Amino acid sequence: MKKLCRAGALVRLLASPINLRNKRGRPTLCCQRQRFAGGGARATRFLLIALIFLPALAHAYAGPGAGFAVLSSFWAIFVAFLYSFYALMTWPFRQLFRFLRRRNAYGKATFERAVILGFDGMDPELADRFMKEGRLPNLAKLRDKGTFSKLRTTFPAISPVAWSTFMTGVNPGKHNIYDFLARDTNNYLPFLSSAEIKGPKRHIKIGKYSIPFGKTEIKAMRKGTPFWHWLGDAGIFSSVIRVPVTFPPEKFQGVLLSGMCVPDLKGSQGTFCLCTTRMSSDKFREGGVRVPIERKNGVCHSYVPGPDNPLKENAGEVRMDFEIKPEPESKQARFVVGSEKFTLKVGEYSEWITAEFKAGMGFTAHGICRFYLKEVSPEVEVYVTPVNIDPGHPDLPISHPVTYSIYLAKLFGPYATLGLAEDTWALNEHVLDDDAFLAQAYGNHEDRERMLFDALDKTKQGLCTCVFDTTDRIQHMFWRYLEEDHPAARDVPHSEHPQVIQDLYQRMDGLIGRVMEKIDEDTLLMVISDHGFKSFARCMNLNAWLHQNGYLTLKDGKTESGDWFEDVDWSRTRAYTMGLNGLYLNIKGREKQGIVDPAEVDALQDELREKLNGLIDPASGTIGVTGVFVTDEFYRGPYSENAPDLLVGYGAGYRASWDSVMGKVTSQIFEDNTKAWSGDHCIDPRLVPGVLFSSHKFVEEKPAIVDVAPTILKLFGLTPPGHFDGKAWNLAAKVVANQV
Repeated sequence: MKKLCRAGALVRLLASPINLRNKRGRPTLCCQRQRFAGGGARATRFLLIALIFLPALAHAYAGPGAGFAVLSSFWAIFVAFLYSFYALMTWPFRQLFRFLRRRNAYGKATFERAVILGFDGMDPELADRFMKEGRLPNLAKLRDKGTFSKLRTTFPAISPVAWSTFMTGVNPGKHNIYDFLARDTNNYLPFLSSAEIKGPKRHIKIGKYSIPFGKTEIKAMRKGTPFWHWLGDAGIFSSVIRVPVTFPPEKFQGVLLSGMCVPDLKGSQGTFCLCTTRMSSDKFREGGVRVPIERKNGVCHSYVPGPDNPLKENAGEVRMDFEIKPEPESKQARFVVGSEKFTLKVGEYSEWITAEFKAGMGFTAHGICRFYLKEVSPEVEVYVTPVNIDPGHPDLPISHPVTYSIYLAKLFGPYATLGLAEDTWALNEHVLDDDAFLAQAYGNHEDRERMLFDALDKTKQGLCTCVFDTTDRIQHMFWRYLEEDHPAARDVPHSEHPQVIQDLYQRMDGLIGRVMEKIDEDTLLMVISDHGFKSFARCMNLNAWLHQNGYLTLKDGKTESGDWFEDVDWSRTRAYTMGLNGLYLNIKGREKQGIVDPAEVDALQDELREKLNGLIDPASGTIGVTGVFVTDEFYRGPYSENAPDLLVGYGAGYRASWDSVMGKVTSQIFEDNTKAWSGDHCIDPRLVPGVLFSSHKFVEEKPAIVDVAPTILKLFGLTPPGHFDGKAWNLAAKVVANQV
């Protein structure tokens, strides 16, 4: 159940600038960049050449539940040596082949370079409003010169679904991603939909230790081929940075840093810890754990929980101890974490700190985390971010080639690798306040900008694409300040609402302006989002509705259930919901305890559609459900059997409740959403289209995110594969004429 709760954090998706003062006797981030650049291109080339010949031993990485890199045997080392020798000897021939292929790759291309900026969740209505107010001059330039349009999203309008469609050009029935979570038909329990990770099956017993022997399997659940693979096959290079659902990274002709769905070192999608001297038995519902701080002779002792020990059965988690020496008079504290020593003031973040978790016999998991000092008197409290996989010493493959993450770490210093790096749940739980969350979010954003501009400099031809999560996370958490009477901000007078989202859009506009300075007329610039945004003021527990209307039955004597259908009587249940939009029927022969005859499926679907469509919230008189969709009507492909049977489209202002997402049946169907997570997009997809901006004019009345892949291939002179569901957009005639 513990692992399931970690998985449940996924659906929460969804954080002051990094303190650059040198507290550890090391160069700051800026200093590191200057030092690296001081050697000019020669230093960069030297590092790149060194990285090329490092063996990419993806098989040597252990699963995130363990967090330990395990080199299985002498033969792995021997094979790695042979591979490195082969790479060295054949390098001149491979480079010549690539040069010849690249020389012919752009013969039919309309553009030799395309830059795609993904602003997750940018909303077309807000963008239009802020442009009209004169706040977004660079987006206005793209609108006036090229294209500005709404971009149809996927069904459902959920980030991993939409970005999977973006990269593959196909509907979910062909790429197999329908939500953050999927369900096991044998036990009705959830698993992460993006990747499956299995540790080594064999172990060698040495005394009290059980040493993993063999390789860890990391299997991508997303199917389909990203369009940059087709570009690579044609000799066109791509730089792909933090596009969601690219973990584990796949081989292709280019470089890639994985994005959303990369786990932390514990194997979760982000588990923070609050280290505190306060005594409390309360547990966080999701996303974090409380860790005690013990005082001894003026020194506080605590620890950061790490991955489970892979060497001993039932040994529990490995921990990293640290010390705090509070200085209440100066409102600061000195920290000792391993070999690291630093001082923080209250309300200040540390730099990224190396976190090593030692299991014994030389096995160590490598991560990085940041410390945030919340309080030093009368109590001591410290927030610690989820322990990210160390990009400079990755215990899991998070990039292609595996050395690309190392290259970026050497160039810019440590950076967040967790797919959901902005700790939304810590803000929901009031562990972080607004300012601390924004400091975290924009610190990660600045790292992403540095990676983007490095990729722009290195990718003079081909594709450069980078997805920014900041737009999504900040809108999720600060939408409450856009409204007069949002339940999550009723205690804040409207006159005091901060302009967080307005500032966010202006910041992203400034980024676009700097990118425009780096490109010329021969480069296509596109700005897209996977979906838009709406308010999330009211929750709907669909499982509660199913229970009260006789479709879901609880065990005798139960009026509510625990998480993950703990008290559901499957022998009398015909329908249930899990995740954000999917509704499943309990079908005989598919679910292990299914009772719905396949011949009755159509009639039951029609019945549910009729009752749910237009469902009114009695407290407000507002429609809570604006559409119920049978997935057979728009999911087509070899994986459509894994899809929900129905999708529920919630109205603006509504979303699935936190309990409903986690398979819990409550007595209340509708209730206020009082969490900081106050805006959302997991509603009726027709209400939340994304944006499309382009430096060149496209002629297309209703562009959709599924069209991006075939459009890019066509502009590079390639014929899109026949299995694509999207269609390529046409450029305006004068643009084509100018290119000719």
